[in-house]
Amino acid sequence: MTAMCRALSVSRAGFYRWQEQDRRSEQDCRLRDEIERIALAWPSYGSRRIQAQLRDRRWRVSREQVQQIMREDGWLCLRQPKAWLATTDSKHNLPVFPNLAASVELNGLDQLWVADITYIRLRKDFVFLAAILDAFSRRVIGWALDRSLETKLCLAALEQALRRRKVTSRLIHHSDRGAQYCSRVYVEALARHKIRGSMGRKGNPYDNARMESFWKTLKSEQVYREEYDTLEQARRSVSRFIDRIYNQRRLHSALGYRAPVEFERAFLGETAG
Repeated sequence: MTAMCRALSVSRAGFYRWQEQDRRSEQDCRLRDEIERIALAWPSYGSRRIQAQLRDRRWRVSREQVQQIMREDGWLCLRQPKAWLATTDSKHNLPVFPNLAASVELNGLDQLWVADITYIRLRKDFVFLAAILDAFSRRVIGWALDRSLETKLCLAALEQALRRRKVTSRLIHHSDRGAQYCSRVYVEALARHKIRGSMGRKGNPYDNARMESFWKTLKSEQVYREEYDTLEQARRSVSRFIDRIYNQRRLHSALGYRAPVEFERAFLGETAG
């Protein structure tokens, strides 16, 4: 080594510095490549979620490094504003439930289910999506997509949730004051399964913030990136996103950067142990 350095007219320290710089350049390229792969797979991920994905892939990198690379390489989240369509009709004389969710301290699954309705734009018209989340794990446990905003849409989502989950004596179902959730048939369905109803304040979306967060994720990461000609196309897309991506793979900051299914599995393992 000494003879080679002497022949090249460089010091041994300079040679080692050159070797280290070369290794760092190679590692930087590999890191940028890894960030590119994550950003392409998850276009709306910010630096926190990308750092969490890198950590899962055994990279030791700070959030500041991730932010710098994302800024330099232009990995910016796309936001696509769309026309707004009302899905909640709270101008009715039907009875409403008090807001029980506001006082719940979540410490387990099937303690609080949150429900809501949104719309999805087709090329020529709209279809409507009802969904139910477990508030503790953020997992979508029931959903239904159809052309109608009638109560049967929400009932279909509820029935799917009931098939998939075990109803506990403490379970609360929380929604807005829409006519679908206040209807006699929906209220009776809750009562048959001994589920306590809860509703947010009129015109206050913050009372159902978890659902609002899910709708934002669904639309920015899936719906706004595609165009649907038919109901069936939209249904296949939503099914794939909810069942294969959102529940199984998407990282949630509120869950310690884990996907809902992984979070539930870890929670049930801890409680069983």
